[in-house]
Amino acid sequence: MKKIILLILITLSFLIQLNAQEIADNTLGLRFGDDDGLGAEITYQKFLYNNNRAEIGFAWRNNKNYNAFKLTGTHQWLFNFDQLINGMNWYVGAGGGFGSWKLKDDLPGDDGTFLFIAGDIGVEYKFDFPLLLSLDFRPELGFSDFNDDLGVDIALGARYVF
Repeated sequence: MKKIILLILITLSFLIQLNAQEIADNTLGLRFGDDDGLGAEITYQKFLYNNNRAEIGFAWRNNKNYNAFKLTGTHQWLFNFDQLINGMNWYVGAGGGFGSWKLKDDLPGDDGTFLFIAGDIGVEYKFDFPLLLSLDFRPELGFSDFNDDLGVDIALGARYVF
């Protein structure tokens, strides 16, 4: 019985290694979403180890009411859908960030900074050429007057793979 269990474990570990996805070492691109009023975000993803990567994003907004920026960092775990579509992954992540806003001169109110925590869940597809498209959902819980509640962001990402 012990030999059978050992054989099953060895077989499973071999199959898992065969099914391991290829994660790009680096990606750079844009994430197009509402981002709690801050719009498009420049993102960079870096492969860390196994099925883990880090993502940082920088969003900014300059409109008639305020100027603002936001820096976000998340740690993501990737899982593949290669059984269905080769090159497709799904991922989950957690992280947070900070930002700052400044109201225009003619508006009453304060300027300031904010902190937030964020989750991330999404799907992505890596083409045979250096392009990665993603669709993700990022809930954020903010801690300030500018961003003091649960915000929801759904975004489409397009990134160059290198």
